Parts: sequence; C-alpha cells; structure tokens
Amino acid sequence: MPPMTTTIAVVNQKGGVGKTTTVASLGAALTEKKQRVLLVDLDPQGGLTFSLGIDPEDVDVTVGAVLLGTSKTEDAIVVTDDGMHLLPSNITVTQAEEALVSRTGREQRLRVALTKVADEYDWILIDCPPTLGVMTVGALSAAQQVLIPLQAETLSHRGVGQLLDTIHDVKQFVNSELHVLGVLPTMFDGRTRHAQAVITAIQETYELPIIEPAIPKTIRFAEAPAFGRSILGTSRTHKGAEAYRQVAASLLA
Repeated sequence: MPPMTTTIAVVNQKGGVGKTTTVASLGAALTEKKQRVLLVDLDPQGGLTFSLGIDPEDVDVTVGAVLLGTSKTEDAIVVTDDGMHLLPSNITVTQAEEALVSRTGREQRLRVALTKVADEYDWILIDCPPTLGVMTVGALSAAQQVLIPLQAETLSHRGVGQLLDTIHDVKQFVNSELHVLGVLPTMFDGRTRHAQAVITAIQETYELPIIEPAIPKTIRFAEAPAFGRSILGTSRTHKGAEAYRQVAASLLA
C-alpha cells in the first residue's frame, strides 16, 4: 500500500488574503522536506501558475481540460523550478467552469481526476478561486482538509461564516471526511494590538483552531512571483519563509 496522500483545499472567497502565496510557499516547504507535492491552480486568473514561473498563456493543457474530461490529469501536470508539480490554469478555465455547471458529477470531477495521480504524491494542495462556485465546491469535495488563510484585519473575517456554511453542506452531502484544519493568519503585523484582537475574535466567534505561526506582513511575498519562485526560493532565510517552514513542519507532525 502506498502511503496516504493528504489533500488540502486552501479556501477563502475573499481575494487578496494570501491563498496563492500560502499554496506556493507551503508546497515549497514540503518539497524541501523531501515530500512529493502536487499543486492545483483552480483560479482562471492563473495566479499560482504565473507565480511559479509558468506563463499561463503558454499553457497548452489546463486543469479545465482535465475537469471536462478532454485531457488526462498526467498530461496537464508541469514541473516548477521549486520542484513541485503543478496542474496549471489560465483564462480558458472560465469557459470550463461555465460548461461544468450543466455537466453530471461536476462536484466530483476534481476528486476523480486527482485519484488517478494520487499515488505519485504525498501532498496535494489546491489553490481555490475567490468565489464559492463550482470550482471551490469541487476542491472541497476532493480534499480531506481545509486551510483558511485570513488577513488579520477587521473586515477580513466577515465571509468566514458563509464559507463554513458551504463546508458544512459539502460535508453533509458530498464529502463526509472533510474537516477544517484551521485558520492561518496572514499579513500579520505583530506590533499591533488590532491584529491580535482579530485573531482572538475569530477563535471565539467560529471556534476554529488557529494555525501558528502567523505569516508576517512583508513585501518579499509580492516580489517572489517576479522570479517565478516561492519566497523559499528567493529569500530563503527571511522570516516569512521560516514561518511557512514551521507550518509545513506542523502539518508533517
């Protein structure tokens, strides 16, 4: 029996909370630990694909083609400079998403596609689009665990209740194995009382575990995609890279 593959959906319907950065950086941190990692870019903007050094416009076979059944999963996978494998995305995934709405088994298609290659990987991390649509529900159906990156600012947790309702529905009707790993505070400024207060409020309101350490606020995260690498490839010893290494270590533990 091959070791179990752990599939994590990184979800938050609010944009700009560090989902893509989290998927790329955690993937790189797990790869450093000699883990076999597949990343899945479900966002038609192709942010993860671009940030790992692959031009979305040059991608021939996307995750969209895999979900529509016109391409095999293994034919779409590319290898990134950081050593992770990637199921890429680009703007054509928007059409795939529209087509999926009327297709049978749309919520199960990603799970089925990933099952075909799961034996090759220890970890599959899914970067969800900033909506609670077909793609996100498909990711929740395919995953065992959910990680919710959350900016440590007042308004950032207003959508969490809605997200938890969606997770509850998926759990009830599609994927009973699903559980929430916790909230990962991102863009965290430890010098402010406000950031700490937001984290406490989230804990008390939603009774969710808080994943530590919080990911610090730094310009280095924005700079890394210009090199087509994660922060672990561009600023190896930076506190942001170290924080993701610690989160990866806790996942492994």
